[in-house]
Amino acid sequence: LVREFYKEYNVINFPAGNSGTQMGGWFRKEIKSVKDLDGLKMRIAGIAGRVMAKLGVVPQQLAGGDIYPALEKGTIDAAEWVGPYDDEKLAFYKVAKNYYYPGFWEGGPTFSSYVNLDQWNKLPKAYQEAFATACAEATLDMQAKYDVQNITGLKKLVANGTQLRPFPKDVMIAAQKAAFDLYDEIAKENPKFAKIYGPWKAFRDDVQLWWRVAEFSFDQFVLTNPVKR
Repeated sequence: LVREFYKEYNVINFPAGNSGTQMGGWFRKEIKSVKDLDGLKMRIAGIAGRVMAKLGVVPQQLAGGDIYPALEKGTIDAAEWVGPYDDEKLAFYKVAKNYYYPGFWEGGPTFSSYVNLDQWNKLPKAYQEAFATACAEATLDMQAKYDVQNITGLKKLVANGTQLRPFPKDVMIAAQKAAFDLYDEIAKENPKFAKIYGPWKAFRDDVQLWWRVAEFSFDQFVLTNPVKR
């Protein structure tokens, strides 16, 4: 369905990377309930910004290099970036100690490569296969590297005084409702979005049936029962 959408713009897309679940961002003050988000100025863009706006947040769009000084001066109250590996390099912990999780707006963001469809069709079949294979390999490689590098990044952040905090449950519940309310609103206004959203949501609902059986039960056990030696 996504391929059909891009085809209208003479583009073909390929998944080419994934960071895994990202973090929820850096906050100058602790968030104890959804009420604490009201009026909060946060660097967050796109659909995520629209969802957060429904919770009272005032979205701010800033380039990566402008986030640190904006947090330091108090121009913004919070900012999301990526995760421990990337965030540690930008030293946000020096100006905002509260590091929240999860980044529910990027629970598994897929990066993509885009190719002009006319030019793609001119390529020999072997070149097309090579490109598609490289994108698939990039997806696996990126996820694996983030899984390793985020460990080191997280340890460095905690060693420098970062306070890891989960979003309060009322924030998560309110955000989930706000997100799906927004998706429904967009679907009513945008037939192209609706064409993808309907099947996506149906699959999401179905796949959770399976994940609740083996995946979730296994992960929950392993993460709450570490091996002691």
